Amino acid sequence: MQAGGKKTILVVDDEPHIVLGLRDALEFEGFLVIAASKGREGVALAQTEAPDAVILDLMLPDLNGYAVCEQLRRVLPHVPILMLTARSQETDKIRGLDAGADDYVTKPFSVNELIARIRAIFRRASRPTTAAPETLSLGDVLVNLSSHTVKARGHEQMLSFYEVELLRMLAERMGQPVSRDEILSKIWGLSASSTNRTVDNFIVKLRKKIEKSPEKPQYILTAYGFGYKLVT
Repeated sequence: MQAGGKKTILVVDDEPHIVLGLRDALEFEGFLVIAASKGREGVALAQTEAPDAVILDLMLPDLNGYAVCEQLRRVLPHVPILMLTARSQETDKIRGLDAGADDYVTKPFSVNELIARIRAIFRRASRPTTAAPETLSLGDVLVNLSSHTVKARGHEQMLSFYEVELLRMLAERMGQPVSRDEILSKIWGLSASSTNRTVDNFIVKLRKKIEKSPEKPQYILTAYGFGYKLVT
């Protein structure tokens, strides 16, 4: 929800110094910040305030961040959720993404990098209409980018903000490979890094939702050593 034209960001974290630091930095950048120190309080705020993005800590005093994320996703199916945690193992990242998080930032983190990611989110969300269609037919799979849904083999699933934006970017260049570096920069606001698996993790998630055999994809193909492309 916007107040006076400002984007609202919900911060759910029980460490006061982190909340204060994020509040100062985000408000300086022109965002409106609301905060909760407990998971249930964060979900309640999300219901009443309808924020434009959520920054969620994994370790909370009442509920763990995975459970909070799942509840937030039911309340805010299309709103980007960035998860903060001290954990750095790949399995923890995947679990967070599977719970509905759109991205995963490991503590200690750079506030400037976090703000760059948030700005990239809102830049993508407010960009002019492109040539990419709002519905994609991939064999017997129907993707609706407006409603954030994918219907495949008799089942409908929700797509997160980043999943939609990744599909939209690939669709805009249908049949052409798009580099990981460009995807990271334009969608996540991140610089290229050989250790950043963000794009690959989201490709894995999308293939599970779209492909009949994710290990042998037909539609979301790898351009080895470069990036990915979407084909029909």
